Amino acid sequence: MTENTKPLSKYYRQPAIYIKFPSGGNLYPPHVVKKTTTGEHAVLPMTAMDDLAFRTPDAMMSGQATIDVIKSCVPDILDPWQLVNYDIDTVLIGIRIASYGESMDVQSTIPGINETVTHAIGLTSLLDNISREVVKDTATLSDGLKIKVRPLNYKQITDSQLKTFEQQRQYAQISQSAELSAEEKTKKYTDSFKLLTQLNEKLLLTNIESITLPTGETVSDPQQIKEFVDNAEAKMIKNIETELIKIRQQGSMKPVQVNATEEQIKKGAPASYQVPITFDNANFFV
Repeated sequence: MTENTKPLSKYYRQPAIYIKFPSGGNLYPPHVVKKTTTGEHAVLPMTAMDDLAFRTPDAMMSGQATIDVIKSCVPDILDPWQLVNYDIDTVLIGIRIASYGESMDVQSTIPGINETVTHAIGLTSLLDNISREVVKDTATLSDGLKIKVRPLNYKQITDSQLKTFEQQRQYAQISQSAELSAEEKTKKYTDSFKLLTQLNEKLLLTNIESITLPTGETVSDPQQIKEFVDNAEAKMIKNIETELIKIRQQGSMKPVQVNATEEQIKKGAPASYQVPITFDNANFFV
């Protein structure tokens, strides 16, 4: 028998949880996600290097830290940049559970009395709720138009967030500048607003795969869809944006319903209220 030359290998990390993608995983070619017979994917706990990655501001801002940690903890995901928005929360919750356990403390402010409290949230139940959600890819408007949605991937989401953040940062710099005249500020505000509008339109167009008319005719030509977005009434486009946002939120963590204590209710708190669960890397991965 060959002697084990790596006696410490028995202490290497092992899969702690298995996850299924809310999207079903059928959107991914083999070079993005390895196929499994069960549709489940093993999740390993984070290493010390993974933990360090989440504490590097530049890598966090660019999204590269998240990509590196996903590759490390979910080996079946070969190209995390291509994960669609429906699946991202499930992957990150899985990594959090595998690394730190299924309970996570979340702080919130109690409505009505402005007191900050800490809640222990069960992440496994959140994951189960997400897994039961049936992901749909079509939005039907009141006027009969049907919008077929093309899901956004993590790369598109990150790029959009970075560009939006940069424009917001520039907007703040303009408002605080003592060197610019009122006229110069107005021009820069206008330019910044135009860029933000263009970013929002690009995201909207990226998210639309096709539009089906009440007659049954389907339009999938990107140029025709862009012309429609540019020329339709603002109300209609806002309705489309609202529906697309709802669809994007599929597979994401929903707020948790919390019951207030008798003491809190006596102070003016509602009997129950919702606590939003967000990915703040300062506390989600600690």
